[in-house]
Amino acid sequence: MGIRGEYKRLVKSGELTPDAAQKAAIDVLYHLERKIRMSRSFWRGLLGMRPRVCGLYLWGPPGRGKSMMMDIFFRNAHVHSKSRIHFHAFMSEVHHLIRKWRESDAATRKKVFGTHKGDDPIPPVAKLIAKRSALLCFDELQVTDIADAMILGRLFEALFARRVVLVATSNRPPEDLYKNGLNRDLFAPFIDMIKERCTVFEVAGPKDFRLDRLRGAKTYFFPSTAPDQIAGFNALWADMTRLVSEHEAVLTVNERKLVLKRAAGPILRATFAELCGEANGPADYLAIAERFTTVFIENVPLLSPANRNEARRFVTLIDALYEASTKTVILAEAEPASLYPSGDGAFEFERTVSRLEEMRSEDYLSRR
Repeated sequence: MGIRGEYKRLVKSGELTPDAAQKAAIDVLYHLERKIRMSRSFWRGLLGMRPRVCGLYLWGPPGRGKSMMMDIFFRNAHVHSKSRIHFHAFMSEVHHLIRKWRESDAATRKKVFGTHKGDDPIPPVAKLIAKRSALLCFDELQVTDIADAMILGRLFEALFARRVVLVATSNRPPEDLYKNGLNRDLFAPFIDMIKERCTVFEVAGPKDFRLDRLRGAKTYFFPSTAPDQIAGFNALWADMTRLVSEHEAVLTVNERKLVLKRAAGPILRATFAELCGEANGPADYLAIAERFTTVFIENVPLLSPANRNEARRFVTLIDALYEASTKTVILAEAEPASLYPSGDGAFEFERTVSRLEEMRSEDYLSRR
């Protein structure tokens, strides 16, 4: 159907509302895909007419449809080897390959990376990535880790030299990446490279479509055993993510991997047990609040001194989401005031009750 054709079909069917900013971004993606095809034409290569393609950096506020448009582009991109991966997962794999290069003997290096001289891991890692994917699509590109910041410039210099095409979405313009980060001057070459070699396009539409779906919708469902409440929770998730691919997200928190099984662009769905039943701490919840704009939490049980550790983690999680103005949808055993009805710890939970109530309000949903 093609990029433009699929977008027109979605608008015509009513699944998407016509939006000038989205249409402009779709046009840019269409021309990029056309340019990629031309760059890989055998005959154009023989005639020396292959255009140079490095990529596209698509940025704008949350809820403008960037992830959805990335999916349309990825489905229609005529590239044999391509990857659509969250940026954090990609960087996790890069660090894994760098460690493998450094810790392996010569025979293992040759088996995994092929023949390569020298001890610098970046060229062989870039060569391996380029062999696997001629097109890299990153959703929600943001840099918060100094280890990532230090290698990105050299890594993408090597990837671009191997004709890898980068397409990325972000909530920030390139110049705001890793803002106020440690040793940011060492990261500046990557920013310059993005601005020089990629088309930087702002999706500047005034409408937050994701927020529109939440406004007027029920965002706190109880009891969690009631079929109609489960159905309502699932229906809202399906509506919020219907045009975005679901995938696993991996966050790096203090050199530890936090694996989240169900993410769709900037939206996360997780159970209470996954978030609060594991040994997660404030840094994990801050990372979640920074990474996701909307979080669905299901199967929140009744809380008491018997599961006080889980209750403490839930309090910390809600604090992190509240301070970040993260939109939160909850499927719980009881309404907020009845979640921790009595016993040691119930008094401390009262602030969380207040926050949960506020997070259901129109004023909270309108916060940025």
